Amino acid sequence: MRRAIRIRVTISHFLSLLLFAASLPAQHTTSPKSAKSDTKPEEPQLAREIRHQLFVLPYYSVFDYIAFTLDADKVTLTGYVLRPTLKANAEGAVKSLEGVSSVKNLVEVLPKSPSDDEFRRAVYRSIFEDSTLQRYAALEVPVIHIILRNGEVTLEGAVLTEAEKSLATTRAASVSGVSGVKNNLAVRPKGAPSN
Repeated sequence: MRRAIRIRVTISHFLSLLLFAASLPAQHTTSPKSAKSDTKPEEPQLAREIRHQLFVLPYYSVFDYIAFTLDADKVTLTGYVLRPTLKANAEGAVKSLEGVSSVKNLVEVLPKSPSDDEFRRAVYRSIFEDSTLQRYAALEVPVIHIILRNGEVTLEGAVLTEAEKSLATTRAASVSGVSGVKNNLAVRPKGAPSN
């Protein structure tokens, strides 16, 4: 009986996390036109397709972050990746979409560094083992992305509250050897528009 209840609770928790993931897109989309006025309450179809193509890229992980801007049919990719192939695959995936005329790829490939690899794992554990933030780790690609370069951490993505944003900074800064933390996490309450 208890096992059946535990299974139901686990399934319920998993389904609520899936719904939560849909409300917190992993990428930011801002176009010069929409930044000035929020007259469009819904994201354009092409932007949703681009976001999907980026999200399903092989090897796209919590340690990579690819964002894009869409200006009519022109796409600019920005962010950070660990593998050069991921940068190339992102450009190819977006170029293949109908309605995209050009892709400017400004994604930066992070330098290989064994010490940064150790820090990545330590920061990951520090953030996602926290009881408040662990729900963000349950997603296929967590919405909090950890970018590490030369001992400096940059947090990208989104959380639901300012308190969670502050907590993520505190947890990342608590890792011994981290020289600084830049928190670019957006605060997006449930139901808030993605841009």
